[in-house]
Amino acid sequence: MKNITFILLLLSVFSLSAQLTFNTGSSQLDADLNAINTHASTDFQSFKGDLAVSYDISENKIHVMRASLGMAAGEIYFALEISRIARTPIDTVITLYKNHKSKGWGYIAKQAGIKPGSPEFHQLKNNASTKKKRGNNNSKGNAKSKAKKKGKGKN
Repeated sequence: MKNITFILLLLSVFSLSAQLTFNTGSSQLDADLNAINTHASTDFQSFKGDLAVSYDISENKIHVMRASLGMAAGEIYFALEISRIARTPIDTVITLYKNHKSKGWGYIAKQAGIKPGSPEFHQLKNNASTKKKRGNNNSKGNAKSKAKKKGKGKN
């Protein structure tokens, strides 16, 4: 009986994390961020290492974002993307998150200078879609793109 209760508790925790609402203003972007969450949950260490290299940030900072602030993997990724695209320090985005997380990531992005419908907002959406796809076929996608690059212009 205890095992069944424990399993049900675990399932409810996983279903809650799968239903995270980002409130970006785009249902597709919200879905992509949830897909990033799902992928990262299978191997958070690799995900954290990838973010550290991609965004030139310490793994310790990512750990703080997750452990102290309770940010999900998709939120950490999105905060780093907002920081990069808005050209604002990650600590500024984290402060915006702390003060306005109840209003959603669309509001946080707007406060960082990324307006809905702007080229920067579309870049956020496109980058999240690309990140989601890379996460789903990590090795396959990289091999195909490398092969295409090698053959380009050598006819």
